[in-house]
Amino acid sequence: MRFDFSGKKIMVTGATSGIGLVTAQLLRAAGAAVVAVGRDRAKLAALQADSGCQPLPLDVADGAAIERALAGVRGLDGLVNCSGVAQLESCLELRGEHFDRVMAVNARGAALVARHVAAGMVAERRAGSIVNVSSQAALVALEEHLSYCASKAALDAITRVMCLELGPHGIRVNSVNPTVTLTPMALRAWGDPAKSAPMLQAIPLRRFARPDEVARPILFLLSEAASMISGVSLPVDGGYTCR
Repeated sequence: MRFDFSGKKIMVTGATSGIGLVTAQLLRAAGAAVVAVGRDRAKLAALQADSGCQPLPLDVADGAAIERALAGVRGLDGLVNCSGVAQLESCLELRGEHFDRVMAVNARGAALVARHVAAGMVAERRAGSIVNVSSQAALVALEEHLSYCASKAALDAITRVMCLELGPHGIRVNSVNPTVTLTPMALRAWGDPAKSAPMLQAIPLRRFARPDEVARPILFLLSEAASMISGVSLPVDGGYTCR
């Protein structure tokens, strides 16, 4: 499927690595103007040089920084919330500061960025689309992923509420829920073959996802091909959650 986002301006958070990076690159290739959000200024500069994305340095865990950074951003037609962190520890080892950090990035940060973007779209009377990058961890329990599972379940709930409230303004809100995707963060969590083998056996397709296999469904949900789809949590998991 070929997408045409000519004349559209879309913000992508977490744009310097993994799914966010590939999403930003595919959107640019499809003609979109892309505002690339990330913490690593060097990687943002490289992305700007390579693909022409507009860099916006920002730590989405910092609510005050979100207020400052997004205050002057206008003309957006869409948002991809892809910033994410994980903290691997069992429920018996859970530390409050770790839980708070994961929730601050994966749930609160996504909600605050979406609020600013949506408020601008409403003020400018722009219809559009928001896609939150959630996880299969929102739908099933994973060992040593308590804070991550909680944050992604919260993100799915945020998706549904925003769908309800923003729909009358012509703004669709959906999430994608990928399985383990071969990003740097996932490789740290699942790089041990002893740990990854049972997960691979539980995926009917018997493999993990590539970043582009998640990015392309994101582009679909941003596009007019999905014009009547809102409020869904779309598994992109090779069948993992079918059980």
